Amino acid sequence: MMTLPLLSSKAVPRIAKVALAFYMAYFIFPQVSLASGKFASYSSYVNADGKFTLEYILLLGGEALIGMIIGFYITVIFAAFSTAGQFFAFQMGFSAAEAYDSLSQVENPLMGQFFNLLAMLIFMQNNWFQMLFLGALKTSFQSLNCFSIVGSSDHLMTFMLSGLVRLFADALVLALPLMGTLFLINVAMGILSKAAPQMNLLSEGFPTLMLTSFFVIWTLLPEFFNFFTNSFVAGFRQIERLFISLGGGGI
Repeated sequence: MMTLPLLSSKAVPRIAKVALAFYMAYFIFPQVSLASGKFASYSSYVNADGKFTLEYILLLGGEALIGMIIGFYITVIFAAFSTAGQFFAFQMGFSAAEAYDSLSQVENPLMGQFFNLLAMLIFMQNNWFQMLFLGALKTSFQSLNCFSIVGSSDHLMTFMLSGLVRLFADALVLALPLMGTLFLINVAMGILSKAAPQMNLLSEGFPTLMLTSFFVIWTLLPEFFNFFTNSFVAGFRQIERLFISLGGGGI
């Protein structure tokens, strides 16, 4: 919850985070308990008498690290949508229109916040919070521990770098239609300004760019929704493949 979008925001009360952590522990623990024999990755490190060993403490830190990895990768997916809005916000004339984004906790252009909120609504509407908490977290307890992560640190770094590469690739794919449209409009306005210098295109240019941009966004909203959905599905599959390669589990 320290790295996951929405829950990591200071706008979410701490009591809500504590209640959610208790809820997750209550439903996940019976499925990965030692008594059921499903908690195989911990069985060799926890004493039968319940004493805390150094290995057990390291495992607790490892679980926190696994949670940060999952949250980081989900944050990367959301950051791709926010970055896409930043790409064309300057061309739309919204470069100076920035506000504090409570989700990312940084100054963000309005279009970046718009795409980020769209992604958050789609994420919640498809019940992916349940898949993340009751699927990914349960699988991480069953198949991963900090020792398996340390032994596969090279693969983990490759996974992180691939997530950053995907961030810019997805952001560029989202922004290209609008950037191309705005580029053509700017070229047309430049030709008109040379052909008819008496026309005051400076005062008419910004409203034209904004109206055209909003029209293109409205037209492409269904495609944006499909892209958001496919990005989240691909992100969960990437996390699943990471679990399989490190510990042998799946979501």
